[in-house]
Amino acid sequence: MTVCVVCGGVGAARFLAGLLGVVPAGEVTAVVNTGDDTELHGLAISPDLDTITYTLAGAIDPGRGWGLVDETWRAMEALGRYAAVRPDGSAAAPTWFNLGDQDLATHFYRTARLAEGATLTEVTAEIARAWGLGLTMLPMSDEPLRTRVTLASGEVVSFQDYFVRLRHSVPVAGVEFTGSARLSPAAEAALGDAGTIVIAPSNPLVSIGPVRALPGVDELLAGRREHSVAISPIVGGAALKGPADRMLAELGIEPSVVGVARLYAPIASALVIDPADAHLADAVEAEGIRAVVHPSIMSTPDLAQALAQATLAAQGG
Repeated sequence: MTVCVVCGGVGAARFLAGLLGVVPAGEVTAVVNTGDDTELHGLAISPDLDTITYTLAGAIDPGRGWGLVDETWRAMEALGRYAAVRPDGSAAAPTWFNLGDQDLATHFYRTARLAEGATLTEVTAEIARAWGLGLTMLPMSDEPLRTRVTLASGEVVSFQDYFVRLRHSVPVAGVEFTGSARLSPAAEAALGDAGTIVIAPSNPLVSIGPVRALPGVDELLAGRREHSVAISPIVGGAALKGPADRMLAELGIEPSVVGVARLYAPIASALVIDPADAHLADAVEAEGIRAVVHPSIMSTPDLAQALAQATLAAQGG
């Protein structure tokens, strides 16, 4: 069975770790959101790609859920020396986006390879091999598509400004994606050929949304709907991590499994929901998508594997 997972962020990383416990790595492909990508200190940074890589390599910091375990922050601390001399209006040496000393090595490598003319797909494969990963890791595109968030104040900021600098603590009025990126040929082939497509339990708006914003992706997924299963990132009306529930509500989308069902019904035939939402199964199915009730909180590796098995079993009914 070949499985292609559309994903981004911590929840997707945990699901992929569980999936690799039940499906051989050579049969798994991850198509990863790059709408969160940014450039800081002249470095190309791909947060979702790196979070998934570090998680699957067993190197993620378990407390934070991002960055590397046993990380040090001396470079960021040293940047503080220059805060007092930085002219007004300068963006030099920002420290609000923490980059650990070991993590910097990944960004150094990615930036240098891209400057040599390698595609992001090629560089991502090299990084995955360096970390000993057996699955295929694909960025959604080799071209930049950037997530922009309109705050309730009217200010438009990058996703990382919203998520990290502002700690996703301010209300939003809109999300848009800028750039002329297209789905990479490798990602298109993976989605077209997979026996099962899984939409990971990631934020539907800013983790899955950028992938769906690429030209032709929704049409491709709709054509493979009977082979696709989504997992709700909302449990009991709340996101397990991150601002998905608040963003949904602020943008007028019901922050429940029913709201998630409305978003995914055109592209997936089934939605896995937690037993906490079993009472909403009929309402989910009224949106035109089959409800599959199974524990979806991946608090242990065994639970993540069980969720993966249930998700694969749900494909095709």
